[in-house]
Amino acid sequence: MNAAPPTTVSPWPHRSAVVLCCATFPLVWIGGLVTSTDAGMAVPDWPTTYGYNLFLYPWQTWLFGPWDLFIEHGHRLFASVVGLLTIALVVVFWRFDSRGWLKILAVVAMMLVIAQGVLGGMRVVLNERTLAMTHGCVGPGFFALTAALVVFTSRTWRASEPVGVSSGRSLLAVLLLTTLALSTQLIFGAMLRHVSDTATPRQFYSAVHMHIGMVPIVATLAMMQAWLVRRATAGPRIVRRLSLVLVAIVALQIMLGAGTWLVKYSVPYWASGWIESLPASVTAGGWLQTLTVTAHVAGGSLLLAIAVAVTLFEARFVTSRRTTCDTAPAKSLFTGGAFA
Repeated sequence: MNAAPPTTVSPWPHRSAVVLCCATFPLVWIGGLVTSTDAGMAVPDWPTTYGYNLFLYPWQTWLFGPWDLFIEHGHRLFASVVGLLTIALVVVFWRFDSRGWLKILAVVAMMLVIAQGVLGGMRVVLNERTLAMTHGCVGPGFFALTAALVVFTSRTWRASEPVGVSSGRSLLAVLLLTTLALSTQLIFGAMLRHVSDTATPRQFYSAVHMHIGMVPIVATLAMMQAWLVRRATAGPRIVRRLSLVLVAIVALQIMLGAGTWLVKYSVPYWASGWIESLPASVTAGGWLQTLTVTAHVAGGSLLLAIAVAVTLFEARFVTSRRTTCDTAPAKSLFTGGAFA
């Protein structure tokens, strides 16, 4: 009897996930530029743009108008493209992928991108900083979800053999803690970035201390996971490479964080005298400040996405290895020994 032909896996779910993920990261950058340049209220209405349909706003006015209008309207247009790509991803997943849970996850991604758009619109309509902060937290979360979709549709995830490294559960625990710490750090960063104009110096520095206080925790966890991966005896290159990239970006983020403080507030408060002598709210500055702060924001989102990807690959390994260990005795019993 001839063996059944192998099941063909469509490449389109993975391709659509990669396209969506690659499109979302620039959107994080553009959103960061909107906040860094205080352009969030450049367009006072939503979902229209000065009364025009979003896609019918005169392009001459947009391209050659003020910077605030250019970046805010561009943010809306790019977000619309990402929304359309998410809808296309749902269609592709439901058409070409047989995994029901992954189809549901694609729908969750579509609902999340819609919610993010509504949050952004309500932030404009209500001119509310809390909504701006929430909007700034949901964006990296959606980006991390697109990274997860890339992992779930990858060949490595579908491989029948374990895809992780031999550190097993200890590495998975550290990766889970790293992801949790990075998520917390992003929330603290959003709180600091959207601190109220009426905040007292003490409130401002409380936000600063919470954000800075997470730095040694994140750095320690990043080095721990890199050490566990290094001492492992096996594992695919993707896990090892992403682990090293995670450490490198953590180091870059620390430098960008220090640079952000310097370009916004000059020297730290302990070197400048009294706390009250420093500004208590975030203000827009020149291009050096804008690009440094935005790079720091985008780097945090990239860190979270990479941490999610590595964690999922390792979770896949732990699950596969546990399944293999549980079934190995029965397999050897019926394929050898007394039953041979």
